[in-house]
Amino acid sequence: MNEYMKIAKDLARDNIKTNAGGPFGACIVKNRKIIGIGSNLVLANNDPTAHAEIQAIRDACKNIKSYDLSDCEIYTSCYPCPMCLSAIIWSNIKLVYYGNTKEDAGMIGFRDDFIYNFIGNLSKNIEDSNILELKCIDRDETIKEFEDFTKKEDKTIY
Repeated sequence: MNEYMKIAKDLARDNIKTNAGGPFGACIVKNRKIIGIGSNLVLANNDPTAHAEIQAIRDACKNIKSYDLSDCEIYTSCYPCPMCLSAIIWSNIKLVYYGNTKEDAGMIGFRDDFIYNFIGNLSKNIEDSNILELKCIDRDETIKEFEDFTKKEDKTIY
């Protein structure tokens, strides 16, 4: 077994014993060195964003003191959910190794398919208000901060 996937697997295994969250673990590697680890802490932290991949990203960024995880790879015990995929992309990780499939996760009760479908339908301009309603309001006011940001000389865009 790959040494980094074994760490992700072991984190998932340990999580089964703690009931801190689901059976998910992840580690982030840069230049063959682990810079971040995480397990699912959704229940322990009462935080729906505390997935293993998010926790590993937070740990890695803290450890290297940067929001940019370019040249890193993530090993996760399961195919990342849409939120985690987005966080992985935002952090500039370009390679994901995963163990279990999203179908495997669905078989044990972790269903992300409705989120994938919702996002896919948004790209077709079809909204499902049974899942989430999106309404644009007060853009004429909120756009002012964007306009001010474009004038800022010391801005960082990530």
